Amino acid sequence: MTSSGLNMSVNIGGIKMKNPVTTASGTFGFGPEYSPYVDINRLGAVVVKGTTLKPRLGNATPRIVETPSGILNSIGLQNPGVDYLVEHYVPYFKSLQVPVIVNISGDTVEDYAKVAEKLDAAGGVAGLEVNISCPNVKKGGMAFGSHPSMAAEVTAAVRAATDLPVIVKLSPNVTDITAVAEAVAKAGADALSLINTLLGMAIDIDKGRPVLGNVMGGLSGPAVKPVAVRAVWQVYKAVQLPIIGMGGIANAADAIEFILAGASAVAVGTANFANPRATVDIIEGIERYMKEKGIRDINRLVGAAHG
Repeated sequence: MTSSGLNMSVNIGGIKMKNPVTTASGTFGFGPEYSPYVDINRLGAVVVKGTTLKPRLGNATPRIVETPSGILNSIGLQNPGVDYLVEHYVPYFKSLQVPVIVNISGDTVEDYAKVAEKLDAAGGVAGLEVNISCPNVKKGGMAFGSHPSMAAEVTAAVRAATDLPVIVKLSPNVTDITAVAEAVAKAGADALSLINTLLGMAIDIDKGRPVLGNVMGGLSGPAVKPVAVRAVWQVYKAVQLPIIGMGGIANAADAIEFILAGASAVAVGTANFANPRATVDIIEGIERYMKEKGIRDINRLVGAAHG
């Protein structure tokens, strides 16, 4: 309960969050980077940067380009590797008063399982977000998330490697996102997060060449919000798992739209770059909305637009 008597708490596949707002992986570092700007302990959870078995240098530069109502990025999962994360960041995770979810990725199914095992053993991690939807890597990533059977194989391998809650992050770059959602649900996922970025590109007309070093990248920001809301709406009707909705959430109204579509929680991504306090602003905005509407439990709003 908040000080005003509102129940903002939600449960995402066994992860208890005091409010429904978390961060989107890759937009909030590992947490300490944002601590000068926002009280991280006010968040419902923190989802940290994508982590792989071995360190990754990422893609060639340029890696980010601004587009109308969004950005294109092709970071390529640059990260120091799971062993570094366990040694240098897990002690920080343990000091926080919010659950920390680690986004994991790999080139092979075995990679995912090994990263899950290491994080399970490390402690201080509340859950795993399995990234089978990154459009910016040549191996793994979106390739796993584009096929229901491959998505299920990765999910089952992670499920077998850990007792932590397993949240599978889905790609919008598929013909039928509900087929992938149903496959990973049967394979043991505890929750879903959606959507990852949409595959896109930009061309510099003066140079006559693609802007991004990787040619193509992932589009995020307000431009993708209608696609993301649609995906949450469809998956909510198809699968009985809690959903973390994301894609262009910049304010409380955006977040409430996702919750009404069926998301039990929401993740803030691109908005963090323009407003490091966006997450806390959204928490406070949801509280105001609930007071204005006379809604005392946030869970009453989940999927309410379905009637």
